[in-house]
Amino acid sequence: MHRHLFQNLLQQQLITEAEYRNVEEHRTMFSLFWELRSLLYLGIVLFTTAIGVLVYKHIDTVGHDVLVICIAAGGATCFAYCLKNAPGYSREKLNFQGFWYDYILLLGCLLLLVFVGYIQAQYNVFGHRWGLAAFIPMLLLFIAAYYFDHLGVLSLAITNLAAWVGITATPTRILQQNDFNSEPTIYSAIALGVTLIAIGFFSTIKKVKAHFSFTYQNFGVHILFIALLAALFHFDSMFLLWFGVLAVVGFLSFRNGVHMKSFYFLVISALYFWIGISYVVVKLLTGSGADIGSFYAVVLYFILSGVGFIRLLIHYNKILRRHADL
Repeated sequence: MHRHLFQNLLQQQLITEAEYRNVEEHRTMFSLFWELRSLLYLGIVLFTTAIGVLVYKHIDTVGHDVLVICIAAGGATCFAYCLKNAPGYSREKLNFQGFWYDYILLLGCLLLLVFVGYIQAQYNVFGHRWGLAAFIPMLLLFIAAYYFDHLGVLSLAITNLAAWVGITATPTRILQQNDFNSEPTIYSAIALGVTLIAIGFFSTIKKVKAHFSFTYQNFGVHILFIALLAALFHFDSMFLLWFGVLAVVGFLSFRNGVHMKSFYFLVISALYFWIGISYVVVKLLTGSGADIGSFYAVVLYFILSGVGFIRLLIHYNKILRRHADL
């Protein structure tokens, strides 16, 4: 609601003085930008989901060739529109204001994933090289994310990167048995998490799409912590060693959150470390067998650690808010 608009209406005597004062008294600033944006993104996801349902239900009627051509044509049309209206590549953040631009680009990328998955599943274009089937769309998505400056497409690209790393590092036998609790998967996830965090720092230091840094670090931190927790749970004979690694990573991540003045990174760093230390404490307390004493000790630990966890977050939240007001 713009104040000068009502001032102009008052000057033109289109509203009365009493009406203007009433508007001023009840004037509130509320933006529907993110609500509408979320609804549009949800619409794109539902649209692509509906395409998948239609393909599944009417595959025998329409035919595979026709569906492949339609999906390819739809994706090509979306990318053609974006290329025509895109301002071009830039190392900085682009402030291109196109209402349909973001959503058409996202639709085109989703259709690209559907197309590659469809031709692989139906025609086995890549044979048994599933890594190649994941690598090609991943590469195209990264190119699209950087050229069109789109964080949503970047998230899709990172997700495909994680899938590609998992498929490449995990033996086919494990894939067929749906058992991903394996050492190669854990090690590859740790390497992926460290790589994504490093790319995030590189983006900021070199000022190459610096606004992509948060997305890289967000994915990297979650993947790295989850992988370290998986290692802590999996390598039972070396759980103290992996807990030490988790503690170091948690400390560095927490300190980085303080440096970035990001309460979000403080919370997730503290939360993942609390999960790890809780596992170790419970394991040590119940290592010689569960009895009533160890049960009460575990309950007492969770009460005290929960209170300490909340007080720590409240303390740093006050610090960050105090610095934000400076």
